[in-house]
Amino acid sequence: MAGNSQRRGRRLTPKAGAPKGSGGKNKDSLAGRGRTLPADERPWHKAYSGTEKLPQRTAWKQEKEKRAAAEEGRAPKIGKPGTKDTTWGKGGGRGVPTAKGGRGKPAGRGGPRVAPGRKANPAKDAPELLVGRNPVLESLRANVPATALYLAQGIDIDDRVNEIVRTAADRGIALLEVSRAELDRMTGGVLHQGVGLQVPPFAYEPFEDLLAASLEQVAPLLVALDGVTDPRNLGAVIRSAAAFGAQGVFVPERRAAGITATAWRTSAGAAARVPVAQVTNLTRSLKACKDAGFVVVGLDADGETDLYDLEAAVGPLVVVVGSEGRGLSRLVGETCDLTVSIPMISDVESLNASVAAAVTLAEVARRRSVED
Repeated sequence: MAGNSQRRGRRLTPKAGAPKGSGGKNKDSLAGRGRTLPADERPWHKAYSGTEKLPQRTAWKQEKEKRAAAEEGRAPKIGKPGTKDTTWGKGGGRGVPTAKGGRGKPAGRGGPRVAPGRKANPAKDAPELLVGRNPVLESLRANVPATALYLAQGIDIDDRVNEIVRTAADRGIALLEVSRAELDRMTGGVLHQGVGLQVPPFAYEPFEDLLAASLEQVAPLLVALDGVTDPRNLGAVIRSAAAFGAQGVFVPERRAAGITATAWRTSAGAAARVPVAQVTNLTRSLKACKDAGFVVVGLDADGETDLYDLEAAVGPLVVVVGSEGRGLSRLVGETCDLTVSIPMISDVESLNASVAAAVTLAEVARRRSVED
């Protein structure tokens, strides 16, 4: 007999085991999500060549690549904005037929094409979606510019929702009713309470105007944030600033949180009432405050002055709150006139940045009320 093909107990499968991998699960998870967009159709990629408005971040990437290519003596690897049509057609029906027989985005809605089920990273200058009944209502009361109001179908109607709808209608803001699932997708799963308000990018106050306006008060009070990167902390600090009479908040442009939808929501609409400025150099801005007559106080767990002994609280004051992890940076700490610690009874090392700011501002407000 040639070989052992007829022997009893012979192996019927290859010796090698099953190949390791996802078993097709990763592929199945992409089902129904559409094709992956090529680089020249992605607004956030330096190869973007679409006809839509070029985001500032993408323009910066392309300029950076041009400079690098010029130094290396090669052609820049960037797109040619305006050369590839990435807008949706103007036909009727649910969508514009594509070359492969599929359907595009519904007619009449502009914007770059994004694969169904995927959410593109918004450009820095893209509109924000504020969610939550209190933030939306406060923003409408403060006449924050808005372009659309989204309401989830079947939500519980209360007095806040009635006022939101009435105020939006009086201002001529478009009212759009969407499914709760659609609103969940638009907000990325953030708790929205059935309402969302689309607003333009936050308009920061020029620092010079913020400083000048605060000096018009008898005892001006400002809050500065040094490297706070959590937008929820930023929103909470703004809310505390509004509650205890601060005239403004200023933050660094880089390596710090800005006013996003999360910060809007956490501030419960206070960001519409308290001016917020972004500064290029925090140390230089603090020195400008000192030149204007402010006492700059930094919060530090090892501060030299007890908060309850802060006599400077009744005069022009800037409260500087450090970042969540490392506290005040070295240069900012050296710029402060004095550092202040919050007395605590327990062995807790430190307080959350927004909590520390609230405790300090409350003590400043108490001291000022006693002086009055």
